[in-house]
Amino acid sequence: MSVVVIGVFDGVHRGHQEVLNQAKKIAGDEKIIALTFDPHPTTVFAPDRAPTLLTILTDRIELLKIHNADQVAVMKFTPEFAAMSPEDFVSKVLVDQLGATTVVVGKNFTYGSKAAGNVDSLKAHSQFETIVLDLEPSEGVVVSSTRIRKLIVEGNVELACTLLTRPHRLDGIVVHGEKRGREIGYPTANLGDLENQTIPSDGVYAGWLTVGIDRWPAAISIGTNPTFDGVRGRQVEAYAIDQVGLELYSLRATIEFGWRLRETLKFDGLEPLLEQMAKDCDKARELTEL
Repeated sequence: MSVVVIGVFDGVHRGHQEVLNQAKKIAGDEKIIALTFDPHPTTVFAPDRAPTLLTILTDRIELLKIHNADQVAVMKFTPEFAAMSPEDFVSKVLVDQLGATTVVVGKNFTYGSKAAGNVDSLKAHSQFETIVLDLEPSEGVVVSSTRIRKLIVEGNVELACTLLTRPHRLDGIVVHGEKRGREIGYPTANLGDLENQTIPSDGVYAGWLTVGIDRWPAAISIGTNPTFDGVRGRQVEAYAIDQVGLELYSLRATIEFGWRLRETLKFDGLEPLLEQMAKDCDKARELTEL
């Protein structure tokens, strides 16, 4: 006996949360199972158009459980799974594996090989009740993973935060950079292992750096450090404000983006750069203490 809610749920944003809230009202004493897919289905159907992710899988599972899912079922999205007939998806996954008594989907939901199944064919199955949700824009704002992804790439982390109901975050491992920040009094945690995550546009941000149980206010820089000579790749680095002596190399870390402070600038030497960095840290400290 279970209410199965189906979706990719990338970001578990305000719209996804509303679907899960509706499922909670429907479920009563039945358990809610969120059925999600990994990797993103587009990586199988159209790899060149596969989107970057708003949440890594472990975060997605945690967020789904926070927002009313009793269990999360992760379906490995492979070419073989994509080739499954609509009938097999219903009988083998929804009925046999998940024991669905109610299935909750969005109005555009499709399933099975070549997306041959839709909400009408799902409703035709008598083993469970199908409930189709057509959510209205929240406060006149369309909430979708695609829209939030675009906002983040443009650097609008404030509106993205509103639509996600939390700051956008990147999860990675602290790697060795050029150690220049350490030399000039601003040692930064340089985040690596960010493949397929949605990185904001180049610039300076205020937010937080979390390692283990510690969460510090941070000034965050994304870019190529144009003030210094040489060609370097794009870096995501965070300075934990007012912290000294941190040894974070090789540790897992999370950076959360609260506010965009400014674009990346090329300074005429170290002094004006340090002057601006002090201002950035003051602003970040002020914002994160609000």
